[in-house]
Amino acid sequence: MTTSSARLYALVPCAGMGQRAGTPGPKQYQRLLDSNVVGYTLRSLASVTRVCQTIVVVHPDDARFEREVPQFQGEVVRCGGETRAQTVLNGLLALRELGALDDDWVLVHDAARCLVRPAWIDALIDACLPDAVGGLLALPLADTLKSEQAGRCVSTLDRRGKWLAQTPQMFPLKLLEQALKQAGPEVTDEASAVESLGHQPLLVACTLENFKLTYPADFELAARLLRTRT
Repeated sequence: MTTSSARLYALVPCAGMGQRAGTPGPKQYQRLLDSNVVGYTLRSLASVTRVCQTIVVVHPDDARFEREVPQFQGEVVRCGGETRAQTVLNGLLALRELGALDDDWVLVHDAARCLVRPAWIDALIDACLPDAVGGLLALPLADTLKSEQAGRCVSTLDRRGKWLAQTPQMFPLKLLEQALKQAGPEVTDEASAVESLGHQPLLVACTLENFKLTYPADFELAARLLRTRT
């Protein structure tokens, strides 16, 4: 159980290339209105007052971050790995070097999930702080779910009890570090790693708007949604 004095850190893995996005470079640097993808992400995190520090983990060869997000006030560490899990684990080790302790909370958030709102992050924090494990923002599955082979439907799966994982995902540093070390480099999100230790993370309902920019059409949709915000 974490203590009442535990601090909250945000960790943004920002070392990927986003090969499905169709952008000329890493998708986190793709322009969106007056900024870029990761710029909007970091604006939202900076508005969450309970987060004491944000750390961005970029690839060791990344020479763009400071130029692309000159207003960022947190820490940038160049220790990104070959997979998301490796990048996050390396970021946790960097957090320890910055003074983070076992019981401190870490909110891991996708650089490309740039539509996240501070209120949604606050809702996650409120739900997780009293919990021994932690949890994640997620969306209950609404659509009919199909299983596919060679481009054809082969079965319809029961959608009851199915959720789409989002971020942030919020866990105590020590627990998350242990989980990622055990789960290995190919695990696709932090909750999966924590589940591998036998824990059951909280699911905190969010909205479809908190989607991750993955495909070319996602960028125009994100720009349209950002234009409508007040």
